Amino acid sequence: MRERWTAEDRKAQIVSQVLNLAFEIGPDRLSTTDVAREIGISQPAIFRHFPTKGAMWLAVAEEVAARLTAAWDKAEAGAKGPEARLRSLIGTQLSAIEATPALPSILFSRELTVDNPGLREVFAQLLTSFQRRQVKAIAGLQAADALRRNVAAADVAVLLTSLVQGVAIRWTLGNRVFPVVDEGLRLFDVQMDLLRGEEERNHD
Repeated sequence: MRERWTAEDRKAQIVSQVLNLAFEIGPDRLSTTDVAREIGISQPAIFRHFPTKGAMWLAVAEEVAARLTAAWDKAEAGAKGPEARLRSLIGTQLSAIEATPALPSILFSRELTVDNPGLREVFAQLLTSFQRRQVKAIAGLQAADALRRNVAAADVAVLLTSLVQGVAIRWTLGNRVFPVVDEGLRLFDVQMDLLRGEEERNHD
């Protein structure tokens, strides 16, 4: 007997398959035909659930945003103190990239974001949320004199976000030959050490 899928289940399956194939094929080369073939349905069936390819990619972006937001919430809830929250946020983001290797390619795909302003907006809001969470933790560290204050919390957040992005790109281009979470957290610790105590040393 042929398995029956609800519309929501099928849409979720399509989104999941897009994420898998985007890593194998590349997001810019991925077609709805590729997705349909992998799932075992016709290409028109894809368009019954998503009227356009852009709508399909927007659903992918929204799913990524929902996953990351839930992961960040969990990371912050389980951490004690601002530095633990900050480290947990960075580690969680790296873990998400490890679990979904297509993420860096999708986030940095100029073709996707230029052609799909809705997708670009979702990712822009996601980046803003990630940095806002970091800023809160960084400000807490600065208030406790645990981090130098002559660098704006927002600038520190940009540095840490860039660190994550850089490690993710190296990991992707290098065929994932190193543990991305371990490497990212190692560099996070280096960056944090560079941001401690500078003001005090300047007064010596």
